[in-house]
Amino acid sequence: MKKRWGLIVFVAIISFFSGGWLLRGASAKSNAVAGPELLGRVLQFVGEYYVDELPQDSIYHMAAAGVLDQLNDPYSSLEEGEDYRQLTETTTGNYGGLGMQIDVREGWITIVAPLPETPAARAGIEAGDQVIEVDGKSTQGLSQDAAVKTLRGTPGTKVVLKVHRPGFATPLPFSLTRELIHNRSVQPGTMLEGGIGYISLLTVSDSSARELGREIDKLKAKGMTGLILDVRGNPGGLLDQGAAVSDVFLDPGAKIVSTRGRFPEMNKEFTDHAPQRYPDLPIVVLVNEYSASAAEIIAGALQDNDRAVVVGVPTFGKGLVQSFWTLGQGAGLKLTTGRWYTPSGRTIQRKAKSQEDQIRQATLQASGKDTVAKPLPSFKTISGRLVKGGGGIVPDRIVRSDTLTDGERAFAKALGTNITAYRDALTATALEVKEKKSVTTEDFKVTAAMRQALVERLKAKGITLSADDVQKGATLIDDQLSYEIARYIFGREGELRRRDADDPQVHAALALLRKATTPRALMAEVAGQ
Repeated sequence: MKKRWGLIVFVAIISFFSGGWLLRGASAKSNAVAGPELLGRVLQFVGEYYVDELPQDSIYHMAAAGVLDQLNDPYSSLEEGEDYRQLTETTTGNYGGLGMQIDVREGWITIVAPLPETPAARAGIEAGDQVIEVDGKSTQGLSQDAAVKTLRGTPGTKVVLKVHRPGFATPLPFSLTRELIHNRSVQPGTMLEGGIGYISLLTVSDSSARELGREIDKLKAKGMTGLILDVRGNPGGLLDQGAAVSDVFLDPGAKIVSTRGRFPEMNKEFTDHAPQRYPDLPIVVLVNEYSASAAEIIAGALQDNDRAVVVGVPTFGKGLVQSFWTLGQGAGLKLTTGRWYTPSGRTIQRKAKSQEDQIRQATLQASGKDTVAKPLPSFKTISGRLVKGGGGIVPDRIVRSDTLTDGERAFAKALGTNITAYRDALTATALEVKEKKSVTTEDFKVTAAMRQALVERLKAKGITLSADDVQKGATLIDDQLSYEIARYIFGREGELRRRDADDPQVHAALALLRKATTPRALMAEVAGQ
């Protein structure tokens, strides 16, 4: 009897420390199960016996999410709710709203730019306007996400805004009707010095190729002789649309990209179909460590076909293909189903333990501080030029962005965590300059008084910088203040021209296109480097 009580106590102790599972173990005996039966049994027991009652739908949802999590693939995911909406918006570029690029500054919705041919533009909304009320409710203190949700809505619905505009004593009322807005993936083209055109491709969507062709035609009509296509910071998008953008510049039959996966439908070859419209236009593609996915397809296709020179730093290195399946209303599955290869056979997927490790590798390589980098495999373009694979698209010309000077780093350290307040002060100072109408030409100089106004705004927020800190950061402050002033007085194109004047990668592209006025001459320029 003593032995029996000893056994009972032993089982009780073990059960306590193991969560009590032995208490039901005897009644749950069964033969080993696997496959669908295993999953079914687990879901059954969780549904019937888990300590907290769970809705049946949530159990299946957790099971689906768990499967995707165990793949250890950051690109495979269950897209629902807001994530699904954002994914749909990114791939189509469409949403219901007013057509305004906004930012939240000093607690107010500030218009960066109204989009052309939208309700905001037609109503006369201007860059620098601050939306202080929406349908009678104050917007003060809204987060960026909340501000976006407040302004967007179902097409056809009406909204009343009150807007503070620099130079006006009282708020201006605007009554607008929301429409289906197309968020452009291609920014309006800009003419730089010497007849060189500049176009920024922000994302790759189902309208990118069409938008790009329109902007090139506009710049050609203005006398463009060379093109800078900027895909820096472009996170990618649809693979077939990356191929469509490449198709704009290549000859029929030219290879663009190929995909390979486990199931036959993933083994595809994308080739050019239409004659290129701009065969005499020399092109430089700008890339950086944040150019990814479909943006890398474009850069790789044009590089491998000797159609463009790639300038910048090695790209992100996302060479995986995701397929998407709609799972009913408002939900979908995004799943990695293959790898893609450039025309020369390169896979540019970085070997990384996680997405964070991939970001670390790309950033380190872009900075030039990757002292332990392994040699990358070599491939050949159609003319026999050597290009590198294995870790992003490696540019033909490596040109790094400017780094902060010791003085500027000291200023940034003094600023500390007050970046948001600093950005607010930049905008407020720029809007004050706009209100005073003291800047009338794009080649304006930032004055000491403008800089001091920014410093005083920071001081009013309790952020005090020493005279030495401000002096060390003067060049950085002046540059950033000049971009902000240009944005709100001369618009996005004015800001862009101002930024490009200080951009070493743009300077390198301009130098190449000034020397080489034909595609053949441009390729000869880099082939002989």
